[in-house]
Amino acid sequence: MKVCIAEKPSVAREIATVLGANTKRDGYYEGNGYAVTYTFGHLCTLKEPVDYKPYWKSWDLNNLPMLPEKFEVKVSSNSGIKKQFNIVKSLFDKAELVINCGDAGQEGELIQRWVMSEANYIGEVKRLWISSLTTEAIKEGFQNLKPSEDYDNLYYAGFSRSIGDWLLGINATRLYTVKHGGYKQVLSVGRVQTPTLAMVVNRFKEIENFKPQPYWELQTLYRDTLFSYEEGRFLKKEDGEALASKVKESDFEIKSISKKKGKEYAPKLFDLTGLQVYCNTKFGFSADETLKIVQALYERKVVTYPRVDTTFLPNDVYPKVSGILQKLTNYSKLTQPLLGKKIKKTSRVFNDKKVTDHHAIIPTGMQTNLQYNQQQVYDIIVKRFIAVFYDDCMVSNTTVLGHASKVVFKTTGKEILEKGWRVVFEDPDKKQKESGILPTFEKGEKGPHEPSFLEKETKPPNQFTEASLLRAMETAGKQVDDDELRDLMKENGIGRPSTRANIIETLFRRKYIKRNKKQVLPTETGIQLIDTIKNDLLKSAELTGSWEKQLKDIEKGEYSAGAFIKNMKRMVDALVYEVRSETKRANISYATTIKKRAAKVEAKKGAGIMAESCPKCKQGQIIKGKSAYGCSAYKSGCNFVMPFSFLDKKVSEKQFLRLLTKGSTVNLKGFKTENGAVEGLLRFDENFKLKLEPKQVKSKAKPDELACPKCKKGTVLKGKTAYGCSAYKSGCDFKVTFDDVRTKMNGQTPTKALVHSILNGSI
Repeated sequence: MKVCIAEKPSVAREIATVLGANTKRDGYYEGNGYAVTYTFGHLCTLKEPVDYKPYWKSWDLNNLPMLPEKFEVKVSSNSGIKKQFNIVKSLFDKAELVINCGDAGQEGELIQRWVMSEANYIGEVKRLWISSLTTEAIKEGFQNLKPSEDYDNLYYAGFSRSIGDWLLGINATRLYTVKHGGYKQVLSVGRVQTPTLAMVVNRFKEIENFKPQPYWELQTLYRDTLFSYEEGRFLKKEDGEALASKVKESDFEIKSISKKKGKEYAPKLFDLTGLQVYCNTKFGFSADETLKIVQALYERKVVTYPRVDTTFLPNDVYPKVSGILQKLTNYSKLTQPLLGKKIKKTSRVFNDKKVTDHHAIIPTGMQTNLQYNQQQVYDIIVKRFIAVFYDDCMVSNTTVLGHASKVVFKTTGKEILEKGWRVVFEDPDKKQKESGILPTFEKGEKGPHEPSFLEKETKPPNQFTEASLLRAMETAGKQVDDDELRDLMKENGIGRPSTRANIIETLFRRKYIKRNKKQVLPTETGIQLIDTIKNDLLKSAELTGSWEKQLKDIEKGEYSAGAFIKNMKRMVDALVYEVRSETKRANISYATTIKKRAAKVEAKKGAGIMAESCPKCKQGQIIKGKSAYGCSAYKSGCNFVMPFSFLDKKVSEKQFLRLLTKGSTVNLKGFKTENGAVEGLLRFDENFKLKLEPKQVKSKAKPDELACPKCKKGTVLKGKTAYGCSAYKSGCDFKVTFDDVRTKMNGQTPTKALVHSILNGSI
């Protein structure tokens, strides 16, 4: 009998159907000479410390470091798992051949090998290696079963990863918990989670400590188009001011117009991280939600294996492309232009050297009804797949140079000449905006312009979102926007595509990070933990990335698993010695922090205005008298006072509290003044006395109005045949006919700026 072992019951059911093993048994399917059984993920795990030495159960600094001579595996203690393991073992005992049908990746290899090892199976093993669960793919996989030995290095890499995580995770977690943990606090430290947390904390601190630097930009508006000073920003105001004054003296002249045709390539196919980034940015899905959705799509046979880190396809997929496109009948409007002619093939899509275990995530061609969230993810996977076979988008990039008083300005624009792949992503319900289209300029044309010299400030980097954090994990914390460079850095990323979502979720669960809308921020506990860890090896994304590179090299057979484990043991030994020698204790406790914060809030809430400090002397507290609030330091000379009634208007405690905390009350009605009852808000003057600020009635300014150039009091109005002044009843006789304006335009394109300039120069 041939025994197939899959990673999940649902996958076993699909394989059993294809093999004709249609009889359902307890824990497996049987028929046609096959038994198809399954695990529930990890049936076996690495042994825990207590399994090696009973006294290692105790969380004691004297027991550290815990460095087993040989790492061993055991069956999980869960009763349901033990029952399934015994079913699997009984099938192995009768097997002439075992076919490993685990997920085709490092984790899948490790899970099944551990089960075979614990079941003492020593017979022949073959490997099923497939990229989708379609009937066609499963049949093809069974016709091309691989020798198990071909995947030994994959297993060694998985085993080394697990041992590395055990050595560092268990030792460092106990070490920091015992040394620096406070009330009810376990300080979880891990090979990947800690450098990920450090990236979030470091970004948060960088933003907190950021000091904006001023700079100045010189720009000018000509024919409703914004031109910027060609040499960029000014760091000194006086440097730019001189030029800003200079350019006002003359008209703006177009110096050169250059158009360059170019190509824009379709977006790359998705790897898992790219899909998670896209779905977080566009749909707000967490990385974990996206992983679960795309895993469900894989199990429903509609997409290929998702836990991948490449955006390329192997050349042997090319002959299947046409068939996949034909099956995507729900997308026939998009696929029709591709069918019936040779499918485009480029190295940007097909590259055997860029494909390892699996290729990019693509549709299988099968279609089925999906839930809304699943449909959203499926839709973008399909559209990316279709788009890469369309023609490139052809664009014209325009650069226009102009000058005023020999000061050169530049503007750029882009015109889409042939949409190509862009039609795949067009929304028929939305009006497509033309991108950066410029007016038609002619070399040598001149005209009035509106210069501006603006002060701006440098901005800090953005807080991490899940999308940008995933990208940072992929590139070991280096800021990389270019897709090609990102591909080169993937070998040194931290974590694997399949585990990064779980790492982020673990940090949320352990309350080291929190969500603020789309932002990912560190908690107080997370900041304290990173501040407490002095060892850079634990916090460095770059160093963790080098470990990931070593694990990938083990997978390729280019590095020794023994050397990796030996180095990890040496590092843990040094870490324990270093932290045990620290003299200060951090006493980190999330529970205590929350209690203190809650107590502080309650105390402040109960005390109300009396919890506030005196704004004048900054020494005393606010106290309540018979007719006013004052300062507790009045005996020391502080004369701060807020009477309960001001200008015959009673002011509530709530409004006085707002005044102390925000600088003013809201607008209140009923203040009695010489001019009668007034509405306004209260502020402090420079001596911290109450003052009334009457409510300002703002007249709505019209940005397009032009002040009368003659009387300066009225505004220019447009009549039937001429422009005139709104203050004509007061005697202003300013008037310019439309014919006069047209004559002075001298054939130039009419714009508001040009008309205003002519009217201003008409007196």
